[in-house]
Amino acid sequence: KKALDGENGNFILSDDLIKASKVRVGIITGNLPEIKNPDYNTRCNRLILKTLELMENNINELLKKYDRTRIGIIAATTNSGVEEFEKTNNYNHYKLGSPAKFLQEYLGLNGYFATVSTACSSGIKAFIAARDLMREGIIDSAVIVCVDPITKVPLYGFNSLGVLSKEPSLPFGKNRSGMNIGEACAVFITEKEGGGIKVSGIGENSDTYHMTTPDPNGIEAVNAINQALTEAGIKPADIDYINAHGTGTISNDIMETNAIYKVFGSKVPVSSTKQLTGHCLGAAAGIEIALCCKLLDNFKGKLYPNVYDDIFDDSLPHIQLAKKGNCYNSCKKVMCNSFGFGGTNAIIILEKE
Repeated sequence: KKALDGENGNFILSDDLIKASKVRVGIITGNLPEIKNPDYNTRCNRLILKTLELMENNINELLKKYDRTRIGIIAATTNSGVEEFEKTNNYNHYKLGSPAKFLQEYLGLNGYFATVSTACSSGIKAFIAARDLMREGIIDSAVIVCVDPITKVPLYGFNSLGVLSKEPSLPFGKNRSGMNIGEACAVFITEKEGGGIKVSGIGENSDTYHMTTPDPNGIEAVNAINQALTEAGIKPADIDYINAHGTGTISNDIMETNAIYKVFGSKVPVSSTKQLTGHCLGAAAGIEIALCCKLLDNFKGKLYPNVYDDIFDDSLPHIQLAKKGNCYNSCKKVMCNSFGFGGTNAIIILEKE
């Protein structure tokens, strides 16, 4: 409800993360459960454990339904426990595989598990991995976890690129000054057969343009979108809402608006929810997919608004930004975009069965 009303959450202006600099970050507050095994007791894994507590009944039903060798674990992250490693020197803490291995052991599974780390597209890439494993008959179900805690490594990296903002992020706005980093965890239960929300189309490729800057023309982003539409067997006009990557940086907004406009024109409502959540890196796509699932499950005429100062950057193609207070007729098919360093592009289309 807060997201639908355009309300952002627990952002703070911190001066102890980057030396001699203040940075606006979104922090999850409240107590997180401790993990008895010291090899797994990181904030990353504690965020997972807290999320699992919220869906205990769903997990129990899953464990009853499938053999424990047929449930896969796919994690998406970019940092894992790198922050703890600096203090503990426990090499288990910085392993990217830690979230997947922790979750597998915690649930008592003994099948396939892996961690996907493709920068900010990791969440959708985890869904792609789960889909492929189920198609090949390797697993019948997958628990997908998308998680990233606040850590100094990416903050210093983004700061060196000059894309962090002390002010709230303003995606697609003329006055935008950069992104805000957040932290998050989202857990999904996916099955080869079943009702609910369906992943109907996926597109993925790479720009091969630049390590940290996307192709401003969005050529491969357009190709990834069209790939997802083709797999879903639908036309651009069938999409009711687009959850944009929308970091609020100049390079992303140029590329993404070009890509969206080339395929959809200004006919489909678009918004970035990162102004509400922060950019959660490896968890970004996960929480945005979760928001899209919530929208499909409980649509009542509202879409997530693009929250900014309402001064659009007229140098960008004029996509249709979803506005707070507007009423929309339908929300049956949605598209979620994710783009990351290295030119990685990932698109997912979701619909309610």
